[in-house]
Order: sequence, then C-alpha cells, then structure tokens
Amino acid sequence: MHALLTQDMIETFQRDGVVLIKGLFADHVEDIRAGIERNMAEPGPYAAENLKEGEAGRFFDDYCNWQRIPEFEHVVRSSPAAEVAADLMKSDRVQVFHDHILVKEPGTSKPTPWHQDGPYYFVDGMQNVSFWSPVDPVTDASLRCVAGSHLWDKPVLPKRWLSETDFFPDSDAYMPVPDPDAEGMDVKEWQMEPGDAVAFNYAILHGARGNTSGARRRAFSLRLVGDDARYVERPGRTSPPFPGHDMQPGDVLREDWFPVIFER
Repeated sequence: MHALLTQDMIETFQRDGVVLIKGLFADHVEDIRAGIERNMAEPGPYAAENLKEGEAGRFFDDYCNWQRIPEFEHVVRSSPAAEVAADLMKSDRVQVFHDHILVKEPGTSKPTPWHQDGPYYFVDGMQNVSFWSPVDPVTDASLRCVAGSHLWDKPVLPKRWLSETDFFPDSDAYMPVPDPDAEGMDVKEWQMEPGDAVAFNYAILHGARGNTSGARRRAFSLRLVGDDARYVERPGRTSPPFPGHDMQPGDVLREDWFPVIFER
C-alpha cells in the first residue's frame, strides 16, 4: 500500500466510489501549473469554452494533451498517481486513459453540470479512477461527488455542457440527470490545497460549484484504468473520441495508445 493511503481509504473508495487523497500531486504543482498555461496558450483540438454569451467569467477545458505537453507527461509518469490508483482499484496494472484540465477564472458563477464521466467514454469496467487536483486553494469552486452513485442500476444520460442537449439520441438505457441537493443525496466535497486530489470512479455523479471568488481555480484531472477495463461501444460518438483506434468490443485498451504506467 502506498504511504499516502490507508486501508480505510481504500475501503471508502470501493464503497463510496470517492475519497480525498491529501498531497497526491504536492511535488508536481508547479509542473501542472506550467502545463496548464502551455495548454491554454496552445489549445488542442478538443479545447472548449463553456460559457454562453453574456455569462460572466471564463470556463475553459481541454483534454488528451499529456503526450504533447512535457509537463503533463512528467506528472503522469513520475507522480505517485499510478501506484495509488492500483491500490484504490485493487488492480495489478494501470493504463493511462487521458488527461483533462478545467479552468474557472474569477467571477465564473456557472457551475459544472452534474454528470457521470463513464457514459461519455468507450471504456467499461469497475477498475478505474479519475484524480481531480486543483493547483489553487479551493473553497468556493469545489468538486462535488455523490457517494455510492457508481453502483446505481442505470447510468445518467450524458449531455453537452454548453448546449445542454442529449449526447446520445437513444436515451432509453439512461436515467435523467438528478438533482442531488433537492433529492437529499450524500454529496461529498472538500476544501482543498494545491496538490490534493479527489479520487473517484468514472460512474460517480459529480459536478463543481462556480468560482465566485477573486482567485483562479485551475484543476488537472488524470483518468486511469485497471485490469478489467475493456473497450465498449456507445450509442454515438464518445468523448474523447480517439478516432481511428480500431478496437473491437471486449478488447483491452491498446497499449500503444493507452500505455501501462504501473505494473506489480
């Protein structure tokens, strides 16, 4: 077991699907900050601005850049995230799925909508983890996760953040997006320091508060998968799409695109 973890934290992750890891990226905060600035100056093909005309602030996100941004690659390969992920997932090996940055500038009141990541992805399996780590102190613009939602019978219908339209045309297999506050769900959120990380399963319902503070809220996410991860087809285009991957349903994710970064 990695020194950042306890057995209770692993059991909490398995039961609730979410746990706070203090200091996971503490030694890599400056790398992540530099990588975010490079990413924002040189956006990738999936970069997005998530505010409608007239909404205050700026909400920028981008993903799948770790192999072209050296600061992110250094974090992926040298931080303890992969070993911690293996312990949390109870997996013998860990593959990179993708990275994601989310930046809310001061005065961005728009919250990140409630959603599950898993329905957007072409990967299936319970051994997965997403680390969400701020590089600014977080009070107002905190991540919020619904404990136990990774065990729900039906996934939540994925939606486009800006247009708020359904991501897939056939929604019978999905449940509507709930309102966790109105429905009294067990919502976990923490005040966090730079380098802390929330670890959560891809099927956890989560969102984030708007940033009404006078400080930036820059966050780095790293998505990893374990032994049982398999390619699965969705009713439409996935996000990220990874065009030309040539995988078939049931395949282990191809290691030349999704490298193994930890193995027992």
